[in-house]
Order: sequence, then structure tokens, then C-alpha cells
Amino acid sequence: MAKAKSRYVCSSCGSVSFRWQGQCADCGAWNTLAEEAPATVFSTKHNLSSGGRAVVFEALDDKTPPLQRRLSGIAEFDRALGGGIVPGSAILMGGDPGIGKSTLLLQAAARMALAGQETVYISGEEAAGQVRLRADRLGLGKAPIRLAAATSVRDILTTLNTMEPPALLVIDSIQTMHSDQIEGAPGTVSQVRASAFELIRYAKENGVALVLVGHVTKDGSIAGPRVLEHMVDVVLSFEGERSHQYRILRSLKNRFGPVDEIGVFAMEGAGLTEVGNPSTLFLSGRENPVAGSAVFPAIEGTRPVLVEIQALIVRLASGATPRRAVVGWDSGRMAMLLAVLEARCGLNFSSAEVYLNIAGGYRLSDPAADVAVAAALVSALADKALPADAVWFGEVSLAGEVRQVAHSSLRLRESAKLGFGSAYGPAAAKGEGKGEKGYTGLAMLPNLVDRIMGGA
Repeated sequence: MAKAKSRYVCSSCGSVSFRWQGQCADCGAWNTLAEEAPATVFSTKHNLSSGGRAVVFEALDDKTPPLQRRLSGIAEFDRALGGGIVPGSAILMGGDPGIGKSTLLLQAAARMALAGQETVYISGEEAAGQVRLRADRLGLGKAPIRLAAATSVRDILTTLNTMEPPALLVIDSIQTMHSDQIEGAPGTVSQVRASAFELIRYAKENGVALVLVGHVTKDGSIAGPRVLEHMVDVVLSFEGERSHQYRILRSLKNRFGPVDEIGVFAMEGAGLTEVGNPSTLFLSGRENPVAGSAVFPAIEGTRPVLVEIQALIVRLASGATPRRAVVGWDSGRMAMLLAVLEARCGLNFSSAEVYLNIAGGYRLSDPAADVAVAAALVSALADKALPADAVWFGEVSLAGEVRQVAHSSLRLRESAKLGFGSAYGPAAAKGEGKGEKGYTGLAMLPNLVDRIMGGA
């Protein structure tokens, strides 16, 4: 048997190095290499060509039973999962501290338990009494949840094997779990990977829906090895500012449903409550038209959501350095859009401070927001309010063209349902937008500027 060598694993990308260095050579991240316990290395004489079990092959056209999803009793949670919880699936949920991950999962587990399904909630961060206090505060103290405080994976699996497999197993959190087969403290790369593997194997073999709570780093990504996200079936991100009331549960990976589906919640005294129509939520307080405000019909998964984009332009004295501040959107994309407005439309933003905000703490990643952001910026620059019943969408190219975007008809239908009578977007193509009442197609960004400056 060859001598085992120490190795260092990057917690960001999972690459392996046999010496420590400050920066990962593969992904470029700093201070992410952590030492992993040496593994047993066998000589080249040892091979795996015999001694195992024969693998049973199946035909691709074999009959597969349909997925029987289990409803959690929280419609927005089920929506983010693609319609419910799939038995035997492994779900990883991440989010900032205090955002409400444990509260949401405790509510889901309690409602499933009250519906007659067996649920197990294991906390590695809190004592059982602390979890009970939260359940009492949420009005769920009578829910028949099997509750335990434990961190040893061996103890957890030994206990679970003595009982009927539950419908839902919640582990809060995976960074606190510890396997006695691996050296190292809980939370290290090797411990997180080994603990998650054992728990996921139990869930797959017994048809148990497993939910793992994951810590996040300061940049919002899930802490620990990147391979953890590859091991699970669903990755959920619980987003929102703690200073805001609203929370968004976003699906980043889903083997059983659409990606980028969202569920919207509001944090209240009695816990997290569902928001069935988030468009009305993000558009509240728009009774009086204000310059620099534009409404954008975003698409999140299969759901259209109308959000308000706010812009403010402040003129500076000559010689002062202008500031650019963006909340809820990509700052690099705003810089590009400002450059296009200056180069293609003749507008001057170089001597002004520009502030952009997505109302309600919402975060936009849809490229179709370019036209709405441009409309808000031009409106703020001209100090002219946009039409109160108008929505704006479309992607802007560096040449100033307004390009087609996906799901134009769905955006228009949602806007009309909420009382918006006019819309400005890309010039209609292939029937998208044609025949829609109040729809105005824009071919170039100067067309939008002319309409706003002319008081359209």
C-alpha cells in the first residue's frame, strides 16, 4: 500500500491540490483551499475489474411510474419545487442567516404532520426546546413532528432504521453534521461531503424526501464543496433583505421541474405567509405618477411578476466625480445601458449621479429589463413621469436596437390582467405582441427616448 499524501480541496469548485496555496488554480478564488484527511492509496497492483456485483441494465423505453408528489400544505413552497415534494428526492436550501429557512421548513413539516404524514425534524444548531418555542410562536405546537437535536450521522441513521421511513426528513443544517468515519471537524469539506452522501443514500433507498439546510458565504453562495450541489436533486435559494418584509424562494436547480421558479412569502408575526399575487405586492404605493418610475413585467420560471424600477438623476457641479449606485440589478449592465444612451441617443449622464433601485427588495436577472431601466433613466433625466398604465420590456443591444425577448404574450396578458392598458416593447415578430391592445413596438432605443421626451 502506497503512502497516503495530504491534499487540499477547494471549497468553491472542488478542485484538488497536493500543496496549500492562497489562490485556487482552477477557479481563482482566494483562501478556499482546506486540508482534507489523507485517503488510503492502493498500489497499481490493486484493480477493480473483479469481485463486484453485476450491474442490471434497463431499456430506455421501460415503463417508469409517474411521479407522485407530496404536497407540503404551503402552495408557494410546492410551486418553487415544481408542484410538490418528490419522494426520494434530496433538496438543498440555502439563504442568509435569519432570512427564515428554519421557520419555513418547520411550517412545512408541521403542516405535513397535521395532514397525517410522518415527518422528522433534526436540528444540529438548536436544542429541541428552542425549536419547540418557535413552533409555539407559530401556532404549531400541537403538530405531531418527531423532533430531535443531534449532529452524529451514525446516530441519526441508526435511529431512522428502527422506524418506518418518514415522508419528510429535515436536517438543519448539513454543516453541523459529523461522520465518525472521516477525520475533521463538522463543516469541513470532507465532513460535509461524507455526511450528505450517507443521508442522501438513506433517502434514495427508502423513498424519503430529504431537505438539507445549507449555510451561505458572504457572497451568497452555499458554503462547503461545490459537489454538494451536484449530489442533490433540487437547490433552493431563500432570498430577501432582512430589513424588508418579503422573501423569495428561488429554484436554482430542479431535476423534477422548471428552473428559476419562485415562491413569494411575507414575514409576519405568525411566521411566513404566502403571497399569491406578488405583482400587486411589488407595485403598491403607485397612486401618483413620479418621474423615474417604470413598471417591468418580469418572468420568473413560469410566473410573470410585475415590478417597479425606480431611477434618480442628480446633477453635479463641474469637476465633481459622479456616483453610480444600483440595488437589485447588475451594476455592469446599467453602466453598459448608460453608455448606449449617451452614444446612440445623445443623452448626457457623465455629469450626473445615477441611482437605480428595484422596489420591494426584488432582484432582477431578466435581460428584458433593459427597456424598462432605460425608460426610468430617461424619465428621471427629463423629469417627466411615464404613463401610469404602461409597462416596458425588451433587451437593448450595443447598437441601440430593441431585441425580442421570450414570453412577450405572457407578459402582456399579466399586465392587462392588472389594469395596465399600454405596453412598450420590441417590434412584434412572429405574432408576438401583434393584435394586443395598446402595444407599441420599438425598433431602436432613440424611438423610446423620443416618446418620453415628447411626453408620450
